[in-house]
Amino acid sequence: MTNASLPSLITTKVAIIGLGYVGLPLALEIAKCDVCEKTKKKLDRQVVGFDLNEQRINDLKKGIDHTNEVSTELLKKELKITYTNYEKDLEDADIYIVTVPTPIDLIKRPDFSFLESASRIVGKVLAKRKKTLKNPIIIYESTVYPGATEEICIPILENNSKLIFNFEKEGKGFFCGYSPERVNPGDKKHSLSKIIKVTSGSNPRVASWINDFYSSFISAGTHKASSIKVAEAAKVIENTQRDLNIALINEFSIIFRKANIDTLEVLEAAETKWNFLSFKPGLVGGHCIGVDPYYLTFKAEALGYHPQLVLAGRRINDGMPSVIAKDLILKMVQKGVINNAKVLILGITFKENCPDMRNSKVLEFIKILQKYKLEILVCDPYSQLNSNEIDKSINCINELPNDEKFEVIIGAVNHSYFKDLSENDYMRLANENSIFMDLKGMLPRSLDPIRP
Repeated sequence: MTNASLPSLITTKVAIIGLGYVGLPLALEIAKCDVCEKTKKKLDRQVVGFDLNEQRINDLKKGIDHTNEVSTELLKKELKITYTNYEKDLEDADIYIVTVPTPIDLIKRPDFSFLESASRIVGKVLAKRKKTLKNPIIIYESTVYPGATEEICIPILENNSKLIFNFEKEGKGFFCGYSPERVNPGDKKHSLSKIIKVTSGSNPRVASWINDFYSSFISAGTHKASSIKVAEAAKVIENTQRDLNIALINEFSIIFRKANIDTLEVLEAAETKWNFLSFKPGLVGGHCIGVDPYYLTFKAEALGYHPQLVLAGRRINDGMPSVIAKDLILKMVQKGVINNAKVLILGITFKENCPDMRNSKVLEFIKILQKYKLEILVCDPYSQLNSNEIDKSINCINELPNDEKFEVIIGAVNHSYFKDLSENDYMRLANENSIFMDLKGMLPRSLDPIRP
């Protein structure tokens, strides 16, 4: 059988499914690239950005991105990109890139509902394509365990499209690939095009095409994996490795606190050796590091192996909100400031300079403190107060209060907004007997803060 022709790298039409922290920057990076990074040939591509959230689509059309990942200037720039929540607008695309989130459920199992829904949408769209069109390529970027793309997503595509996976007859089949996202929310230095992209495809020819496609707009270059499973595994261990390293430092910090040793001073001393890995203790939240290891352990257990080290690291990091809260409450009792104490928490999002609240361990930490009937005020310049993700029982403001004093002041998220604060700025918010706690190494040491 003659190989089906693949889409043109020059004029291909790309549909991005999901316009969140991953999908929107990707869609705009493709749309704004008019010269191939690799061949320097002129590109004439069209991009369709699809999201089921109608409000998200309307905001993007107005130049508003509530994730703060993309500037209004770029959103309003004249680019060949269309934002839509209508499935019919996807029907004539050549490439479909799925960038939906992959959370875990309440018992730490992978939640594939977003991926399954996106795959059904793409499958139904493929069923309505003109048979004269070239065989489409569907690329997944969502984090999964090794094998999930082929075990979960591809059968859904086949069932809904009535096309055959990896079938070479023109108009009768489709191909797939996997290229894991490496977005670091809030990080303007390590943007999409500056991070090497791992690519893979469902056969060698498709893998080369996908690699060339990403190479055309990723200036940092690409790394072509030998299979989809290898690319999936590479992604899931990136964050698992980081999670374990932070867990190790968190365990060190628990030991050092009991020994009355300053953990940050220990790390500063150890970091003078050239091959010491620099990690800091603290809360591990978000939708990547605190989630991805569970995908790997889920697959491992399905294969008959019970991971020990990975799960031990997860237990340590998941338990840190309770450990830190216990330390704070003990200190408050010792100083006699527990009753009706006013507590100011600086930051509530899962990381600095980012409005994302998903799996915020600061939020979990606050929930523990609320059990002690403390009067808690959160200051976070990035939090979106009208978001349904933020618990309405938490009083959250965007700027520091002017005329209030607090018995406890906690540095929880190291937003740029807090970096210029001096010791005097903190003392203005404190009483003579106030307690300071520093979860991110952001408070002046002269305040003698409690640290994890």
